[in-house]
Amino acid sequence: MAIREHPKVGTILICDFDQGFKEPEMVKRRPVIVVSPKISTRPGLCTVVALSTTEPRPKMPFHCEIDLDPPLPPPWGDTTRWVKGDMVCAVGFHRLDFIMLGKDMKGVRQYRYETITAADLRRVRGCILNALGLGGLTKHLA
Repeated sequence: MAIREHPKVGTILICDFDQGFKEPEMVKRRPVIVVSPKISTRPGLCTVVALSTTEPRPKMPFHCEIDLDPPLPPPWGDTTRWVKGDMVCAVGFHRLDFIMLGKDMKGVRQYRYETITAADLRRVRGCILNALGLGGLTKHLA
């Protein structure tokens, strides 16, 4: 089920890259991190950066490893993720969903809403700047 409102920066979501994308673009469902705040002139859009479980070879300045605490649930489960700073994308809300944790005792779906830490968000933004050829700006990240 798609999100209806822009999530907080740093929220981990699932993005459906299946429809409308072609290789070498991302073409599957994968976890992403929200990297932009809500922009009033872009209703229904959210900028995200992709996460991977596979360590990149070779590692580049636009990759970084982050540990998720708590880890993502199956089938996304794993604490260690790699930020793919070269795979930043503005996508429609229809592609995004919160990560389902399961159901409570009453059968109501439970979702993950936690954001990554401020330190991890700085590292993610640094990866994106490096991917855009703007690595010199990383010293300005607060």
